[in-house]
Amino acid sequence: MIVIPALDLRGGKIVRMERGDLATETVYADDPVAQAKAFVEAGAKRLHVVDLDAALGRGNNLSVIRDICRAVSVPVQVGGGIRIGQHVQARLDAGASEVILGTVLVDDERVARYIIGQFPEKIIAAIDARGKQVATHGWQESTPVDRDSLVKRVAGWGVQRVVFTEIRRDGMGEGYDIQALREIADAAPEITFTANGGARTIDDLKLLKKDAPAAVDSCIVGSAVYKGTIKLDEALGALT
Repeated sequence: MIVIPALDLRGGKIVRMERGDLATETVYADDPVAQAKAFVEAGAKRLHVVDLDAALGRGNNLSVIRDICRAVSVPVQVGGGIRIGQHVQARLDAGASEVILGTVLVDDERVARYIIGQFPEKIIAAIDARGKQVATHGWQESTPVDRDSLVKRVAGWGVQRVVFTEIRRDGMGEGYDIQALREIADAAPEITFTANGGARTIDDLKLLKKDAPAAVDSCIVGSAVYKGTIKLDEALGALT
């Protein structure tokens, strides 16, 4: 099980929220590059960066992403506000190893499929849901789209990995939604999954490794690392 620390960027700083609610935003670091380097020094083999400003349609943090990618020697997967092929190319040019599509998967299937075909093996799908209902635009908009159906569709479009977030658990420290992970893995057994949202302690990570389906080979940690309830180096050692 690979443990991937998250850096959520807003206004050039690292922030975290509860369940995607902007009113709960907390700034955890003013220097994302220094934080990224610290994560790698602690043993992280990959970083997960989300540009919240781009996701919300309020600018972007592309220059910060570029600086992060230049500062570390590990793969950096980048998401947030990716709507067209040029957005993907800009992130790859900035040094991203993979680019994460979310909202466009729901809003414009034609564009999503074009991007996936244009950048083979460089696209990860982000499927964020409250229960069975997918949310988009930085989790601010609910949709009638069924979570499991979307997983099946993106697998058919050629996506090989999905980052799955149960929004109701994100930032809440309630552990990963293992039942939901089982259901989406059953929906698309041909792809692999990264679990996101809910870890508070190393025990949550160990439970994920023990009980999640084999298709879940990695997990993202965010708030717990910044709050200190999970020490990244200990988590990496526990799940190796």
